[in-house]
Amino acid sequence: MISRRSFLARMGTGAAACASIGSYTAHAQAKPPNIVLIMADDLGYGHLGCYGQQHIRTPNIDRLAREGTRFTQAYAGCSQCAPSRSVLMTGYHSGHTPVRGNSGGISLCEEDVTVAEVLQRAGYRTGLFGKWGLGDADTPGVPNKQGFDEFFGYLHQKHAHFYYTDYLWHNDARFALPGNMDGKREQYTPDVILDRALDFIRASKEAPFFCFVSSTIPHHEWAVPESSLKEYSGRFDETRPEFRWREGYAFPKEPKATMAAMISHLDKGVGKIIQLLDELKLRENTLVLFTSDNGPDSYSMTNLDFFKASGPLRGHKYDLYEGGIRVPAIASWPGTMQAGVASDLPWHFADIMPTFAELAERSSEVPKNIDGISIAPSLRGEDKQATREFLYWDADSGSRAVRMGDWKLVQPKRDAEPELYDLKSDIGESRNVAATHKDIVARMLDIANASYTPPPLQTEPLAPDGRLYR
Repeated sequence: MISRRSFLARMGTGAAACASIGSYTAHAQAKPPNIVLIMADDLGYGHLGCYGQQHIRTPNIDRLAREGTRFTQAYAGCSQCAPSRSVLMTGYHSGHTPVRGNSGGISLCEEDVTVAEVLQRAGYRTGLFGKWGLGDADTPGVPNKQGFDEFFGYLHQKHAHFYYTDYLWHNDARFALPGNMDGKREQYTPDVILDRALDFIRASKEAPFFCFVSSTIPHHEWAVPESSLKEYSGRFDETRPEFRWREGYAFPKEPKATMAAMISHLDKGVGKIIQLLDELKLRENTLVLFTSDNGPDSYSMTNLDFFKASGPLRGHKYDLYEGGIRVPAIASWPGTMQAGVASDLPWHFADIMPTFAELAERSSEVPKNIDGISIAPSLRGEDKQATREFLYWDADSGSRAVRMGDWKLVQPKRDAEPELYDLKSDIGESRNVAATHKDIVARMLDIANASYTPPPLQTEPLAPDGRLYR
């Protein structure tokens, strides 16, 4: 049996032969870089132009890819929102991370260490703008108790389903949105939140800062301002009954146009962030990392079929097939990163904490037993990137997956027969070769068994008067 942590220390013949990101000599940094992390919600591997999307315009994100590195084998922490975000925050993969359920308000524990805390200790000003999902109000998991100097957005994931809610949270207090009261829909929350993020960057320009923009786009409830919808309205055939929906949410009249417009609206927000960094002359000392928390939602068959939201990958959100966990990821850092690079380096959200800590010169602040490794050498174009033996994912549905080299093992349920795929020749996971590679299956099952520990109690506090969130 392989021990719980033994593979984490192994280097060398790692998860896949990674393409060289390119040796690029960086100029000396006067101070640790600012870090802007932009994370979409349910944005699929195939949703962006730079990943092959044909129907949706994303010029600003595509520009980031041209100016930096587009990763083709980057992975979320899990195939659903809360555990994926917990992996990102704590550096533990989803077999060890504290939040594993996806009910919306399960809290991080007081003793948990987050990437925000590590950067805060390094002298960074830290801000979170958008969706949190790792602790509702009055719990130890609220952002201001987990390393963020400023928070503006949604605490509970169910609250984050709505784009015209009548309040958001500013730190530990409700922030009223009068334009959305009494049935009005005048204040689109991604725009309100983005304005706060831009203000944070302006106020932090003299010191290193970590700005985490955690967008809710394109998660349902699907909605977008009319000004953005006009770009796509009438362009698509909306007559086919391809749209499944949940009771209680607004039903868009043009589902395809709405989905496309939402993603383009997100792209415009990314453009505003880059424009501000340029205006403040901060771009060359700022790492911008764009990604998504998991694969695309399956509620809209239009999304998966027409837009090919998972690209060439099998599956979608909630699956541990590639479509549920392989995500777009783009890093841009002009003057330090070489432009126009496509990298097949395999990495996942657990690597974000040690990566950011190394960039901040505070690797000593990272807990010693996390599952992530730093990919800072790759971001700096250096040739000394460490590799790993495997990547692991676990979902509260009982599914689990391991990637080892080009091999991918998937168990849809704990008692299900394991499936084995060769991603090098079968990126769509269409040919299960477990029967002819039993030795590899056995080895990867050992890894999976060693990579799981029971989670803390996955409960959330009851919300007042029967609401889903506080």
